[in-house]
Amino acid sequence: MHVNKVHRVTTIDRVAADLGESVDWSHDVAMGMDAEDGVIWVYGPGDDQVMAFTDFGIETLVESIKEHRSLSDSKS
Repeated sequence: MHVNKVHRVTTIDRVAADLGESVDWSHDVAMGMDAEDGVIWVYGPGDDQVMAFTDFGIETLVESIKEHRSLSDSKS
């Protein structure tokens, strides 16, 4: 039997604020992530939807941000 161990998720807005990053830029970085990376979409009424992260997803996003910054620095 598969037991889901995710007991909470954090929205992109909260994660970006906690990391001191813009929501738009964090969203762009996170678009390369998959569900296996800890990112999920939460759907509300109508067309409302928000990107959210498991704790593992936040760790993955932080690493992705570091990689994007490293790539940007190497191009400069």
